[in-house]
Amino acid sequence: MKRRSFVKLGAAGSMALQFPHIFGAYTSEKMGEIPKRVLGKTGEEVTVLGFGGIALKNNGQDFANELIAVAFDRGIRYYDIAPSYGDSQELLGPALMPYRKKTFLACKTQARDQQGSEEELHESLDLLKTDHIDLYQFHALSKMEDLDQIFGPGGAIETFQKARDAGKIRFIGFSAHNEEVALKAMDLFDFDSILYPINCVCWYNGDFGPRVLKKARKNDMGIMAIKAIAKNRLSGDEKSYPNLWYHPYEEDELIEKSLQFTLSKDITGTVHAGDSVFMKKTLQFIDGKKEFSAPDKDEILSMIKDIKPIFSHPEA
Repeated sequence: MKRRSFVKLGAAGSMALQFPHIFGAYTSEKMGEIPKRVLGKTGEEVTVLGFGGIALKNNGQDFANELIAVAFDRGIRYYDIAPSYGDSQELLGPALMPYRKKTFLACKTQARDQQGSEEELHESLDLLKTDHIDLYQFHALSKMEDLDQIFGPGGAIETFQKARDAGKIRFIGFSAHNEEVALKAMDLFDFDSILYPINCVCWYNGDFGPRVLKKARKNDMGIMAIKAIAKNRLSGDEKSYPNLWYHPYEEDELIEKSLQFTLSKDITGTVHAGDSVFMKKTLQFIDGKKEFSAPDKDEILSMIKDIKPIFSHPEA
């Protein structure tokens, strides 16, 4: 399937008039409302499916406009983006403008110092065509040195707190792929949210996820899951999906079981994998559902048997 193919599967309204060759055959297609959950102590209700902004990367403004129209039309109200996603911020800004007042925008920075993070925040605000970001996050905390710099003299936490006081951001969170660092971060600051892998392969085959999820819930944090459909790491240089550094589950049944596992946890929601085709598949799974019961454990264990997870606890 070509990477741009999802936009052929969906939206109505004004975009259909502008792009009849893409949307014309699907304007009568209906889907159920996407459920919402509270994003922890923020009190904000957001959709259980978040839009993964990296899916826009290198696809051009027309594609971005079309895909965001599809996402909004189908009910997605949480939008995730980061400077490290190539030109995705530049593309998302204009595309999201018609819907910005009705959406929750989450952005990140990998800068750890005050000056660098402040510059990156202002650049993001400019590219995203907005006067504020709803949730601003430290991106990809991976080592203890990140925390030392962020919370040390001249650290990026100064930018975050100053920006929150000025109304440029509303809430403060972080993303991480390292359990030890994530747990320590939650000790150092009263974060509003966490973006973290909650994945059945990692959970059972790598003992990765339970402790972070437990602590985040205890701290009343919003919890957005990533890597929900990740299977295992790439073994070579070739990528089936340019924005994914891992092999995802691709069969509909396995994607659905993976998503069911993740969304059955006590979390806020999940951000779809970084290609528009997975936005479509996640929407299909969610369609018409109000609750997500836990999948049969034996079926999950059979599905992930002998698969090496993309993340593991050091002692797993």
